[in-house]
Amino acid sequence: MGQEGQMFEKVKPYLGAIALRFASAGMSIISKAALNQGMNQLVTIVYRYSIGAIVVAPFAFVLDRKIRPKMTLRIFGKILLLGLLEPVIAQSLIYSGTKYTTATFATAMCNILPAFAFLMAWICRMEKVNIRRFRSQAKILGTLVTVGGAMMMTLIKGPMLNLPWTKENHIPHSYSTLANKQEPVKAAIVITISSICSSAFTILLAHTIRSYPAELTLTTFICLAGAVESTILALAFEWNNPAAWALHADSILLAALYGGIISSGIAYYIQGVVVKLKGPVFVTAFNPLSMVVVAVISSFIFAERLRLGRVIGAAVIITGLYLVLWGKSKDQLPLKVGNDELPTSHQNSATTNQQQPKPSDQQLLKPDAPTAVSNSSA
Repeated sequence: MGQEGQMFEKVKPYLGAIALRFASAGMSIISKAALNQGMNQLVTIVYRYSIGAIVVAPFAFVLDRKIRPKMTLRIFGKILLLGLLEPVIAQSLIYSGTKYTTATFATAMCNILPAFAFLMAWICRMEKVNIRRFRSQAKILGTLVTVGGAMMMTLIKGPMLNLPWTKENHIPHSYSTLANKQEPVKAAIVITISSICSSAFTILLAHTIRSYPAELTLTTFICLAGAVESTILALAFEWNNPAAWALHADSILLAALYGGIISSGIAYYIQGVVVKLKGPVFVTAFNPLSMVVVAVISSFIFAERLRLGRVIGAAVIITGLYLVLWGKSKDQLPLKVGNDELPTSHQNSATTNQQQPKPSDQQLLKPDAPTAVSNSSA
């Protein structure tokens, strides 16, 4: 592999994590607009994950045909749980939280997700933590700083920043944040529960992808499980409301299409790849970027007035993100073995392999008795 190829392999997880955050930011904006127009969140989830499964399935069938493992009852149970955690519970709650407040506030509250993911990964022994090591201290401190920044955005308002493009008389009423009554406390509780479910989803995804390393097929099954489970829930709540299932050419249809194709189909695949390469904590550490993107776009679309407290909180969150990523990078310092590079977790095995005599050296020492050398090495 050339130098350019090696560089791309190094930056690929970072590009994937950043792409996930932009996709999430777009989903937050579109969802808020659709909720202001009366979107039924349960029905939209059904359409979203049905579209996601339909879009990804052909690619999974063709591209994963040689690497698709055998489906077992254990993996099937994990897929059902994955579909329940993220598509059904987490998405329903995040929609509710967004409905109770602004898109910026909802996205900012989601920044507590890395903290829950870090704790769960620590408990599940998927994250290395040695309190005496500076890199582990950086990860813990970065997680706390990130949560603190999210709390600052929630609790500290500060003076209003009057930006020239946030004049509400140019914004349609249906897209205005004033269309819904603001209930930040209720929104914070609901979004916190949603973040816990999303963190559990990420941890379980990391476990599942080890035994089922076909990312496209796994994405299809998760979307399909989410579609079936959310359909059962939607029918239970909207059985006597057929109007809730109607779709029109508006932001509600856009929310279903964008959510199915981008936020479910493509995003789940990218998330699986990044989790496989860098672990669950890495992919959630980029969550604060969504808040920055949503805050800027919402000031244009929804005429949301930015406050100084939220801007300071955003800066604190970015600082925490940097600390976590710095600690993660020190956990995975590469060790060169010939022309290849191995992460730090494989240093012991690499050292062992280096200490073993090469076959060519063995043949030079005892060219007439290769079998004896092999037995003595064993």
